[in-house]
Amino acid sequence: MTVPRIKVSDAAALLGVSDDTLRRWSESGRIGLESDGRRMTVDAVELAGLASEIAAESLLASVGPKLGATSARNRIPGIVTRVLRDGIMAQVEIQAGPFRMVSLMSREAADELGLEPGRIASATVKATNVVVEASPNLETGA
Repeated sequence: MTVPRIKVSDAAALLGVSDDTLRRWSESGRIGLESDGRRMTVDAVELAGLASEIAAESLLASVGPKLGATSARNRIPGIVTRVLRDGIMAQVEIQAGPFRMVSLMSREAADELGLEPGRIASATVKATNVVVEASPNLETGA
């Protein structure tokens, strides 16, 4: 099985950095880049490792409510950007880096949590309800 390779521009977008930053990281030995004859690419497995490393180093990882022991692993910290309330329900939007997370909850819960634009909050995603889609258009091989 051939390990897929990803174009530098797509890899940079996935990491939230510029192409130039990815090239500088390659020059410093942080990640390897190769030419496929037409363009520079990165090994997808190596990119996944770097993505995990960057996430662990991110300041965003240290933001958000500090909770006690919990089984939740998919906690995504961000800032509340919008809260729409009606009689019974509330729609809460959180901007977490480049990602917009939307939650529907009871108005009572939103009120109890004090959710308003500007409030730091975390979205927690239950792993059994996460839909995963593979994106073949980012791969240049395999």
